[in-house]
Amino acid sequence: MRKGAKAAIVGTVFAVMVGGAGYGAFNIVSAVGGGGGPGSGGGPAPRRTGPPSGAEVKETSTKFFAAWEKGQAAAAAALTNNAGKAEPLLTSYGASAHITGVKITPGAAVGDSVPFTVRATVSYGGKSKPLAYESGLTVVRGITTGKALVDWEPSVVHPELKDMDDTLVTGDSATPPIEAVDRDGKVLTKEKYPSLGPILDELRAKYGDKAGGTPSVELTIRHAAPEAADTALLTLSKGKAGKLPTTLSARVQAAAERAVRKYGESSVVAVKPSTGEVLAVANNRTDGWNAAFLGEVAPGSTMKIVSAATLIDNGITTANGPAPCPAEAVWQSQTFHNIKDMAPDEKATLSASFARSCNTAFVKFADEVKVESLTDEARDRFGIGLDWKTGIPSFDGSVPASGGPDTAANLIGQGQVQMNPLNMASVTATAMTGAFRQPVIVPRGLDGRELATARGLPAGTVAQLRAMMNRTATSGTAADVMSGLRGQIGAKTGSAEVDGQARSNSWFTGYRDDVAAAAMVQDGGHGVDASGPIVAQVLRAG
Repeated sequence: MRKGAKAAIVGTVFAVMVGGAGYGAFNIVSAVGGGGGPGSGGGPAPRRTGPPSGAEVKETSTKFFAAWEKGQAAAAAALTNNAGKAEPLLTSYGASAHITGVKITPGAAVGDSVPFTVRATVSYGGKSKPLAYESGLTVVRGITTGKALVDWEPSVVHPELKDMDDTLVTGDSATPPIEAVDRDGKVLTKEKYPSLGPILDELRAKYGDKAGGTPSVELTIRHAAPEAADTALLTLSKGKAGKLPTTLSARVQAAAERAVRKYGESSVVAVKPSTGEVLAVANNRTDGWNAAFLGEVAPGSTMKIVSAATLIDNGITTANGPAPCPAEAVWQSQTFHNIKDMAPDEKATLSASFARSCNTAFVKFADEVKVESLTDEARDRFGIGLDWKTGIPSFDGSVPASGGPDTAANLIGQGQVQMNPLNMASVTATAMTGAFRQPVIVPRGLDGRELATARGLPAGTVAQLRAMMNRTATSGTAADVMSGLRGQIGAKTGSAEVDGQARSNSWFTGYRDDVAAAAMVQDGGHGVDASGPIVAQVLRAG
């Protein structure tokens, strides 16, 4: 989903053909003609199939390591299943990255996987420094050749390499280093706050030349995506770091880091509703991507905050007005259901259906909601889709005016709606205060950038939303997760079904006093299963 300055994830589907039929035909012809088997002069040996043997794994990895150590990029690349991509990166290892004296020590193979340690030296401009890290590779069977080959991934060369076209470079840094500090002047480092690594790189890329520092000499990853900041791997000579203020809170950030660590593929953002300042952003993802700011996925029932505001602001119903919750609802031939075992309630109010997260109650209003109503509410009241300038790349949400079945699906956070934790934390902050304050991670005064603006919500709508979110947090679907939190609290649970996933994505958003937070866990189940505990932990710290 990368487009322009907005990053995304792109999946690729590979189609393969297995030559079993051809191999069978060869055997039949040989037998009829009286030819011998392999090695008897009756023809070429058959292409090998099946997983590589332990001996093949050892032989292939040993040859690959030997060629890599000697700087023989073409020879090493030829031992992979993607020589065209492997050779440029392996070449850059010794050429543009200036890495020499490479010594690779393999660990014990586990099936077809081989862990290994790399020790080398990086030298540039009279400066040298040792380099050491761990990585791993997998040996697979070549589809067309049948040979045992290294399954090529850039991470084989270094675990921080993600994209096939990333390269390694040593030299003067593109921008001077920064010393990012939180709102209280505490220094923020990627060593202490690992989730901030990509974010600090982005801040350095944008503000490094404005913060008053001088360049370093570094080994860096030069990312293929033009909008992606370089990732520094090793500093040979330190430049002067310029001090960069941020809106983050070291205390809340630490809590966010601990919270996401418990759940794989999770992200969370906390903001200060009275100002729009981002207090924390944390991700626990295998790809290292800042999904908290850049994700573009369906937010599930957390979207009902915006949908409820749409119903109220358009005079369709009120928090205490009718919103029946039948067992199922049909809209343009598509049938919608509630979560398993939810009892129907034909006399429910909007507040009751919101607190229970009844899908059918919202779907039933699709007849009365104009196609563009939800879009207008999201943009004009909540600031969604207005090109936010947070200080680093971000996706600011999308609620398109979708017709057909998506008119109903959008109301429950499915269909064409796309959000991320940053967007939903902001939605919660707006619902809580009535004012849209565009989220920022560095003060606006640092560069005078123009922030997005929106009308916000009428006071009556705010009062109703807060009452419904408080009910959800105290006696509704979020009650167990939010129990024990004191002060003014509110929440909304959510789950979003995704094609090809066994379980839904888990969503949760909530507030406590002047902190609003939202989290998403891919394949995490219901909102209270994974995202809820993350948000609750962050709110306690705030």
